[in-house]
Amino acid sequence: MRVKVPAALGALALLLLPTRLPESMQGPRGAAGPDPLRILRGTVGRNETLARALRDSASPAEIHALVEAARPIHDLARLSVGHPFGVALASQGIAAFTYGIDELRTLRVWRQGGDWASELLRREYETRVGSASGAIESSLFAALEEAGEQDQLALDLADIFAWDVDFNTELRPGDSFRVALEKHYLSGRFSRYGRILAAELVRGERVLQAVRFEGASGPGYYTPAGTPLRKAFLRSPLRFTRISSGFSMARLHPILKTVRPHPGVDYAAPAGTPVSAAAAGIVSQAGWSGGYGKLVRLRHANGFETQYGHLSRIDVRLGQRVAQGARLGSVGATGLATAPHLDYRMLRNGRFVNPLRIQAPAADPLHAEEMPAFDAAATQALALLDRVPHAAAARFASTEPREPGPPQRN
Repeated sequence: MRVKVPAALGALALLLLPTRLPESMQGPRGAAGPDPLRILRGTVGRNETLARALRDSASPAEIHALVEAARPIHDLARLSVGHPFGVALASQGIAAFTYGIDELRTLRVWRQGGDWASELLRREYETRVGSASGAIESSLFAALEEAGEQDQLALDLADIFAWDVDFNTELRPGDSFRVALEKHYLSGRFSRYGRILAAELVRGERVLQAVRFEGASGPGYYTPAGTPLRKAFLRSPLRFTRISSGFSMARLHPILKTVRPHPGVDYAAPAGTPVSAAAAGIVSQAGWSGGYGKLVRLRHANGFETQYGHLSRIDVRLGQRVAQGARLGSVGATGLATAPHLDYRMLRNGRFVNPLRIQAPAADPLHAEEMPAFDAAATQALALLDRVPHAAAARFASTEPREPGPPQRN
């Protein structure tokens, strides 16, 4: 896997190296001049240690001294793949060393007399409130790319509306979105997304809006009326994929070639795609189950149960309590499967139900005493959203039927 290192991180690690030899390492006054430095820089490779990275630049004793000097700040025995480092070399050995721990923290170690000194240098993001909008023609990813945004924003939006929209099946050409959010910058360059403050998703005649509020139970997203978007069940246990086979009581099995019930939904996805718990629950089975292959079953409140079949790996154990959205395993093709996919099933009181038709109850509402603070926060967030222009309509409309009825706003 190739790791992308932000340019600003590598540049900082290099700039923090000295441009001349520290005074304590220079020769006696009157000598020909200070010992020139040779600057080297690189990135940490897979399974690489500091000794291996500096094997052509320093002795084992120097590397040991360097690691010990840095230990109070950062353990250089644990390097991260792709992170940058820089070394200033003189005839007497290492003069200084820098290592980019992350975008905001850089370790610097240098010689000070006959000893070593170290420090941690910190930077802070410049946070700006930004916006994005777009019309969907093929996918949310493509619409955001067209708007000049990154894929992460599509994942963040999908997380917010995951309880109301199945992003695998329910988006159509002509749908649109608007979002007001924080963007973090380093040295004037965009680095990453911060909090989404307000978002809107228009699906045909239905308008979904979300505002962020940090209440007594922690941060969450709510409708402008204060109803939590979080519900008992996610609309889908996978973020972005497609349905390859729907809920049916008479389906031709692709391997057995017999007509038999398929009381679940098959999501086609690449092997290794993370599978999430649709709701909080307890693992009632985690292992091999005949034609289902590697299977996880969860027991939920109110008589519900969900099943996740054909997994390539299982990341939970029997009896474990899992939170909604927790990773259960990965998509695979174990058991009777022709290709990688997730066989997702739901039962209520022991009977299979179509998970695409379940109307899950909402999470607990805000307390009455929180509503004044929420109303103030929602007014401010929606004012930001109102400044975001609506995206132009998509060049073509969906030919798929929509639910009849007047426009709805949640």
